Amino acid sequence: MKAVIQNEFGGADVLTYTTDMEIPIIGENEVLIKATYTSVNYADIKTRLGNKGKGNFPLLLGLDVAGVIEEVSPNSNFSKGERVIAFPKQGSYAEYVVANEKLIFKIPDNLSFEKAATMPTVSILSYILLYEIGQVQKTDTIVVHSAAGGVGSVLVQLAKLAGVHKIIGTVGNLNKDEYVKNLGADIVCTYEGFSEETLNQTNNKGANVIFDSIAGETTSKSLECLALYGTLVQFGNSSGKSGTFNTSDVHSSCRSIKGFSLGTTRKHNPERLAPIAEKVLDLITSNKISIPVAKVFNLREAAEAHKLIESRNYEGKVLIKI
Repeated sequence: MKAVIQNEFGGADVLTYTTDMEIPIIGENEVLIKATYTSVNYADIKTRLGNKGKGNFPLLLGLDVAGVIEEVSPNSNFSKGERVIAFPKQGSYAEYVVANEKLIFKIPDNLSFEKAATMPTVSILSYILLYEIGQVQKTDTIVVHSAAGGVGSVLVQLAKLAGVHKIIGTVGNLNKDEYVKNLGADIVCTYEGFSEETLNQTNNKGANVIFDSIAGETTSKSLECLALYGTLVQFGNSSGKSGTFNTSDVHSSCRSIKGFSLGTTRKHNPERLAPIAEKVLDLITSNKISIPVAKVFNLREAAEAHKLIESRNYEGKVLIKI
């Protein structure tokens, strides 16, 4: 089958297109899926560089997939020919992937594969972050970092749909201002100026909830503008650096720092995801939220897709057509 693999850690050029990789074999409670699209997530970049997990070469990247079921195990809840999205067992930059049944979700016939492929990671993650981890209220002021990225784009839309009082989005470049405001943000500012702007917008009280996937200095700046009893939701470190805080930053101000990882949840609590997938599929199918596609690459162009992600010069989701 066709696939993109890597045999060493490094830059985008370590990604190698091949046509002779063996089709994986399914085990108990597993399904074989013929992929149509996969998305590129920042976690793929970290894994490729060797900054996330250990290398078991040849390594197959990719978190999620949209496609058609090709083969099922005995007594399966799924059938050959069904259209699905899934979180594959060992990467998704391939023509065929295997996934556990708990991490496969059927999609309606009126939802295109391209549109479906934008959603598994970013939509499910965003919904959990907003409603379960951040527990955002309508009266809140929130800050969404990387608001023009995949997760940020969905978080802003979900918050707007929920009627959140004030949504502040941060971007690396203000040429993304119009894009983020069209998603539903009230204020758009840079990573350098968001702390001061958030305090200005809240009469120096600060934001009630801040969603941070960047870490590093952004974590410190977020704490500068987090309100009393506020929550900093930490779900990534795309800066490549760890964010730091002192216990005195939280106890006297009654503030909370909460972490979440979709990868950890897929591994240890996959049952949690099915009801969320159903909700976000309904939101996307009914066009209440949408995830703009920044660009679609062919499988053999995976390296170029990675370079675009690393440039941060994009808005929405980057997809690979298998």
